[in-house]
Amino acid sequence: MVMDGIADLIVRIKNGGMVRGETVTVSYSKMRNSVAQKMRTAGYVADVTTDGHGPKKQLIITLQYGEGGEHRIHGVKRISKPGRRVYLGFRDIKPVRNGYGTLFLSTPKGILTGSEARKDQVGGEVLFSLW
Repeated sequence: MVMDGIADLIVRIKNGGMVRGETVTVSYSKMRNSVAQKMRTAGYVADVTTDGHGPKKQLIITLQYGEGGEHRIHGVKRISKPGRRVYLGFRDIKPVRNGYGTLFLSTPKGILTGSEARKDQVGGEVLFSLW
């Protein structure tokens, strides 16, 4: 049983890219699906599809690689954890790795990247950062 579904999702994607996998399969939840869809729009994964139904439903994530064959995700940091939640207002959201990374937040408007949250002037729980 996985206690932290978001951490499981991002670590599986990172590890799948390190071994040059084509796809990664994780169990489905609405939160994981919305995080994976936002990672797709941010350019970190190529495609996100679902398979099955009911308790056997799965997320199938197609990984994305650069021109030289390197994985798009070089590092990941889980910021808000089940034992310690971290919240930021939109004024406190700073660029990740001088603009080379992306911050993912859970906001009242859904899962947003740091730049989208600043633009929409909405804060929320900081989930993780990717670079």
